[in-house]
Amino acid sequence: MGVPAARIVFDQSDRAAVAEAVTEMLTTGALTLGPWTERFEQAFAAEHGASHAVAVSSGTAALEVILRSIDVRGRDVVVPAVTFYATAGAVVHAGGRPVFADVDPATLALSSETLEAALTPDTAAVVLVHIGGLIGPQVDAVRALCDRRGVPLVEDAAHAHGSTFDGRAAGTFGLAGAFSFYPTKVTTSGEGGMILTESPELRDEARVHRDQGKGSFTTNHHVKLGYAWRMSEPHAAIGAVHLRRLKEFIETRRAVARRYDAALAGLDGLDPVLEPPGCRGNYYKYVALLPSGVDRAEFKRAVAEEHGVRLSGEVYDLPLHLQPVLAPYRRGPLPVAEDVCARQVCLPVHSDMTEDETQQVIDAVSAVYRRLAGAKGARSCG
Repeated sequence: MGVPAARIVFDQSDRAAVAEAVTEMLTTGALTLGPWTERFEQAFAAEHGASHAVAVSSGTAALEVILRSIDVRGRDVVVPAVTFYATAGAVVHAGGRPVFADVDPATLALSSETLEAALTPDTAAVVLVHIGGLIGPQVDAVRALCDRRGVPLVEDAAHAHGSTFDGRAAGTFGLAGAFSFYPTKVTTSGEGGMILTESPELRDEARVHRDQGKGSFTTNHHVKLGYAWRMSEPHAAIGAVHLRRLKEFIETRRAVARRYDAALAGLDGLDPVLEPPGCRGNYYKYVALLPSGVDRAEFKRAVAEEHGVRLSGEVYDLPLHLQPVLAPYRRGPLPVAEDVCARQVCLPVHSDMTEDETQQVIDAVSAVYRRLAGAKGARSCG
């Protein structure tokens, strides 16, 4: 049997718990902003050591709500060039101007140096992204630089459920953190997002924004230009049930990553993005960089067609400043971002991945890489 690029894991007990919750809410008629939303918020905040959580309809909505609460209208927001479109899209939809920064090749994230090069006199916020669920050691330096400039730090933690650095959870290093529960994430609600913050003011603003800008759920008085960014009760129940498995899922994914680390050490030139000291990542993605000259499309095709292994989607194959829709904000080359986006591949990591599947991936990647890159310098891969 082959190994798919992604697999969404709900076991029989998970499915039964969700079914019971849906039966309950269909019986009571509480289908939005009800008790399951509150339970999910409280559990997610507790899991990450945060004081406040606000559930919304998507990770993109979570980012936009945070940026609207800061009020970035007409001002600059620094974002890394290596991230999903939504990081910049949320800035634009909140009325801001994305300013693209290069990244540290060791982490694919902002560093204090790349951030400082992108800051402007009119910077309203900085968005730090934890690619693949890894939190880099630059996080404290980035926060310190933001503090010196008086600029709020926002975390795009869409990949980083349960990831920590020096024991501190993703989403708690800045003013607020935004998480996504898209189906492929380590834990999912089907669709949905979450805001974490220590600020009761931002929490209250977010609650208003998510519900059409209403001052309260039971009134028709609109005090903000909000949107329909609510999380439904069925989505909240799915998320709350799946969240119970987060620690278990992370342990499985980390075990897979350790085997990949050992295997790729035997392949000269195929370099994994290694977990930094102090980080305990969730391995939402396992990223490795092909050497220049190896055709990524051919590599992925051969691994799939010859060995039945589907590599997961890159993070990402085109940097933000080269995305056609963001061309009006392009300000010049960002060489590291362009290089790593052109060379990266992601090995599949599933929350229930078996040892046999892991070995199948290792064997496939090793065989194809050795053929395409040439045997010269390649060491034995166990």
